[in-house]
Amino acid sequence: MYFAVITLFPEMFEAITAYGISGRAAKRELIQVDCINPREFAEGNYKRVDERPFGGGPGMVMMAEPLSKAIQHAKQLAKQAGCVHVPVVYMSPQGKTLNEPAVQQFVKYDGLIVLCGRYEGVDERLIQKYVDQEWSIGDYVLSGGELPAMVLLDSIIRRLPNAMSDEQSAEQDSFVDGLLDCPQYTKPDHFEGLDVPEVLKSGHHANIEKWRFLQRYQRTQQRRPELVEQVELTKQQKKWLKDLES
Repeated sequence: MYFAVITLFPEMFEAITAYGISGRAAKRELIQVDCINPREFAEGNYKRVDERPFGGGPGMVMMAEPLSKAIQHAKQLAKQAGCVHVPVVYMSPQGKTLNEPAVQQFVKYDGLIVLCGRYEGVDERLIQKYVDQEWSIGDYVLSGGELPAMVLLDSIIRRLPNAMSDEQSAEQDSFVDGLLDCPQYTKPDHFEGLDVPEVLKSGHHANIEKWRFLQRYQRTQQRRPELVEQVELTKQQKKWLKDLES
């Protein structure tokens, strides 16, 4: 999958290309990440990419022209990589909140061009002309779009085929089927007065599956009750819940 990231701080994305699951995916050429600095497309000796906002007010606004040229360059690189469906995504507090269904939709694309804003934001005309989607990672403001972009890339990359050594692990993550994940345990059996649940040591796979589902359902009900209302349960899961209530 192809990613072009338009950012004033390309070195930050070594966190994606050099470490962990995403780093291994890059090394195995499952992904290609090109970082494009819009300063390369700015004019003048100082290569400015920001200016004072019209109408006054604090801070600076990223200029449309350098960003538009950077996006056009990114589209050319995507085309050279053989990618067709490559939407432009702007990481913004005003965007829709990123969630698991959105991530699974992103995985279906050939790639993404991700725009990282800075300062007070980006000239609105650039957004109107070039941005296909706006996404946020939460209702708070960061210094720039780089960290949200890394969150987006990491969430997508770990879902790509062969990116993880244990594909089933990704399928059991929180939110994949609408529920939070179950509690996890490892050695030792006893830790500061707390024990591993006996069912997990029983070797009885059906009982373990039932226990994990009930833990996931109850945990979601307690912590994120709004998610439970949207979950589609299987016949077996409904039976387990009915057994629990009886």
